[in-house]
Amino acid sequence: MYRKHQSRSTTLLIQDDSSSLKTWRRISYAELSQATDGFEESNLLGLGSFRYVYRGRLSDGMEVAIKVFNLQIEGAFRSFDIECEALRNIIHRNLVKIVTCCSNVDFKALVLDFMSNGSLEKWFHSENCSLDILQRMNIMIDVATALEHLHTGHPTPVIHCDLKPYNILLDEDMVAHVGDFGIAKLLGEGDVMRQTMTLATIGYMAPEFGSAGIVSIKCDVYSYGIVLIETFTKKRPTDEFFTDEMTMRDWVKRSLCRGLIDIADADILRREDEYFVVKANCIASIMDLALGCSTNSPEERKDTKDVVVELKKIKQSFPNSIQHV
Repeated sequence: MYRKHQSRSTTLLIQDDSSSLKTWRRISYAELSQATDGFEESNLLGLGSFRYVYRGRLSDGMEVAIKVFNLQIEGAFRSFDIECEALRNIIHRNLVKIVTCCSNVDFKALVLDFMSNGSLEKWFHSENCSLDILQRMNIMIDVATALEHLHTGHPTPVIHCDLKPYNILLDEDMVAHVGDFGIAKLLGEGDVMRQTMTLATIGYMAPEFGSAGIVSIKCDVYSYGIVLIETFTKKRPTDEFFTDEMTMRDWVKRSLCRGLIDIADADILRREDEYFVVKANCIASIMDLALGCSTNSPEERKDTKDVVVELKKIKQSFPNSIQHV
């Protein structure tokens, strides 16, 4: 649990660039502590390598997620700086928005929009959580749109580097927002860069990233392809079922020839479904797209703009009469 302490230094302010009419919000350690009832464990939403995330309510009534960085962990300072830089410079409806941040000598935290429906991970792997086929398509269109903006929406491409269901958050309207930019990379000159330490998540990490530290926008495309498969199968890439001889991609490729009934999530595809053929064809098209995103060769992977176009075409071909069946 995060160690409570008094913070003494001044607060770093980050401007909300989404509107020039908005003023900077001032925040202090004391207000963040009050917002979380003293960083009470009951308000803890999750934790990761460098941070704890708390649910909080600010003095003006705004509900937020407060990401507190564990400064005792090596790399936490850099993770904080990277995320501040990324979130300060990019604004998009499918990216988690930063409200402000607090940066003192012994305390660093990001204050983010609160996502009331939690992570995609929760919806895949928790009891009493279920998504229909249309919701899954919309979520993955949202994620692809976010990646397209990161990669092409401004002069310096941003590579997320750790796309996975845990980092895809859903708001009250089930709109997806990509978050957690703690190991993101801002691509300078050229299309690729190298790094010596890899912190991305096994299973979702592109092969060239894990083996040689090669980072490019195609790394995000690979991760997206894996998440796309998980979205319609509810199988994690690290499931014990998969081995070096039978990867998740191998499993999907072989199943495409057998009508997908053995891999598609039973919540959205059953043999006895009245619209089985229509649904199976839709999921087959999505799986084919996922395979095109997650090839071992970066050069052969899809571009994010093409992924968005293809997913929208698949959605448009899905009959309105059965979208919620």
